[in-house]
Amino acid sequence: MTLPTPTRPWALHMRWLELCFMHWAVDAATLSERLPTGVELDTYQGRAYLGVVPFRMEGIRPRLAPSVPGLSAFPELNLRTYVKVNGVPGVWFFSLDAAQKVGVRLARTFFHLPYMDARMWMRRRATKGRGEVMEYASLRTHAGEAPARFAAAYRPVGEVFTARPGSLEDWLTARSVLYSADRRGQVFRGDIHHVPWPLQRAEADIRVNTMAEQIGMALKGEPHLLYSERLDVRAWLIVRT
Repeated sequence: MTLPTPTRPWALHMRWLELCFMHWAVDAATLSERLPTGVELDTYQGRAYLGVVPFRMEGIRPRLAPSVPGLSAFPELNLRTYVKVNGVPGVWFFSLDAAQKVGVRLARTFFHLPYMDARMWMRRRATKGRGEVMEYASLRTHAGEAPARFAAAYRPVGEVFTARPGSLEDWLTARSVLYSADRRGQVFRGDIHHVPWPLQRAEADIRVNTMAEQIGMALKGEPHLLYSERLDVRAWLIVRT
């Protein structure tokens, strides 16, 4: 669902690179129980989805300011699902692991997002006859938070496409709102803006994945996979819902 771009000035620019959407269909009733009051689970044709999304961030900078070396580029790994608040669809993050301690604390403070410290490793490797593959590993190190590990290799296959409106691919990716909550349970909305996702089908070898254990769920079977090479994004400061 495409929403109007906010008229107030945006706050942050960033670039998402070498991203893989890995989605599993899960039990909707169980997943709904993990959401706070005021946040409603969204489903596609009656099915709920839980996503693990590895990627790399770069070019992070505030409006009218340059990027800061050492702070503006790092790997990130999300556990997310899809929700509605007051009828407006968006993304809910159960965790956002990142290899940037300052960024983790800024995001937790100013966006009320559950960013967490992690040791992370990512490289792009050429293969014989199969193009390039992204190799990715993450180990959560955040004090007081549930442990989580992830390791996978993934690559795009096929031509770049834009998701057809109404398709599962569109429903999973065309979301221009994120939601978060503070410690008192107040829900906030954050708007983002970007061009339609340039997507490709993907292949993945997922070797370790305990990301959903933090919410007491298991990810079973083969995931739905999509890849995107690059997306430039603008984000606005959060507001109360």
